Amino acid sequence: MAVRAAEGDDDAFAALVRRHSSVLLVLACHLMGDQPDAEDALQESFLSAWRRLPEFRGDATFRTWMYRIVTNRCLSALRSRPPPTAPLDSAPEPATPTSGDLPERTAEANAATAALTQALTRLSAGQRACWVLRELHGLHYDEIAHVTGTSEQAVRGKLFRARRSLAEAMSPWR
Repeated sequence: MAVRAAEGDDDAFAALVRRHSSVLLVLACHLMGDQPDAEDALQESFLSAWRRLPEFRGDATFRTWMYRIVTNRCLSALRSRPPPTAPLDSAPEPATPTSGDLPERTAEANAATAALTQALTRLSAGQRACWVLRELHGLHYDEIAHVTGTSEQAVRGKLFRARRSLAEAMSPWR
């Protein structure tokens, strides 16, 4: 499909956009911290991909290639703005309480989620990108290295520092 799109097939590109847009939007939301900025970054990423399709060599899958474009677009946008002060809208929601759950447990879960969201905003853009790609999107170290344009060793270092920072921030919740 990507080969057909690279050859100028508009329908093939539209099919690729439909197939990958939801997971790429989730990625952009995790990286950007809010839906409108994520949607803008994703739209710019698809425009960039459309223009750069002739450069697509198939060294990686189309999905990985798009992960790299979206990640780079988001990181670029994050570098050009001050660090976010509001919690991420895309943080996972706590489980819906059942009749057996105590209100205290629900409140505690909500507070822990807010603390994790805040801790994520304090990570560097590179650490956050590596953590999101690994922990939330399940990419392997080599895929993350390809997406971020770094080495596997750099990815491992960023993940180590991100996990350490998050563990410190979340230590009161253990």
